[in-house]
Amino acid sequence: MAADPSPVRHAAPAKLNLYLHVLGRRADGYHLLDTLFAFCSIGDVVEASVDASLSLVIEGPFAAGLSAGDDNLVLRAARALAPPGGGRGARLRLIKNLPVAAGLGGGSADAAATLRALVELWDLRLDPRRLAEIAASLGADVPACLLGRPAFAAGVGDELAEAPPLPHCGVVLCNPGAPLRTPDVFARRVGGFSPSARFESAPADAQDLARLLRARRNDLTPGAVSLAASIAGALHALERSPGCRVARMSGSGATCFALYDDAEAAARAASALARAQPGWWVAATRFCDS
Repeated sequence: MAADPSPVRHAAPAKLNLYLHVLGRRADGYHLLDTLFAFCSIGDVVEASVDASLSLVIEGPFAAGLSAGDDNLVLRAARALAPPGGGRGARLRLIKNLPVAAGLGGGSADAAATLRALVELWDLRLDPRRLAEIAASLGADVPACLLGRPAFAAGVGDELAEAPPLPHCGVVLCNPGAPLRTPDVFARRVGGFSPSARFESAPADAQDLARLLRARRNDLTPGAVSLAASIAGALHALERSPGCRVARMSGSGATCFALYDDAEAAARAASALARAQPGWWVAATRFCDS
């Protein structure tokens, strides 16, 4: 009897919002955004194996408390992709390396990785436009995570446009352990709206990218800090770290990031921060395309 094929594994990279401007609000209450998505070499992992039915197990350092039931985005992605009439099953394994509700697009990245893994496992000949439609049906950030490379996003985050390549630089991610719900953070946003802030030229290095980001911001940061004051502490700690070029909050928080000239500088900063704040999640990484 032939052995089962080897499991298919796909990375679910952490997503960063390098800047995030709120441009307005639609009649249905959703906010209109201008943001720059980037993806990091650190992330979750989705593994898919041949099976008669769909199932999911969740493992890893941030698996505790996560439901593997029908509402999980991994299973929702699998069901959305499965051809009509059934006959397609898979044993899915999610290795949860990223904090939950952290502004890193973890659930959306997991859904996108599931789509990629099952297209390969099931040997589907799917039109890319159809795959993009399935991704969009799962959430506004899933198409960007399926793309997996730098992109500007408009609308509610679902209208994507190619962004210039990002430079080689080091990145430190820091989460002070304060999970936040995105609707709660948007509800705390105050003040007017911001203009779009896209740029055309590729930044030459970390210093050049930091210069661009200092002229932009994350409009959700004050609201997030009002819900979790530890975000301000994380930003302050990153800004004070040796070699930091710029520090920002990602998405709706609470994860913050900082840019450094190279991977070695980022590793030193992450090590020092982890020693100083042992209760925080701290990781050194890089952009996926660098």
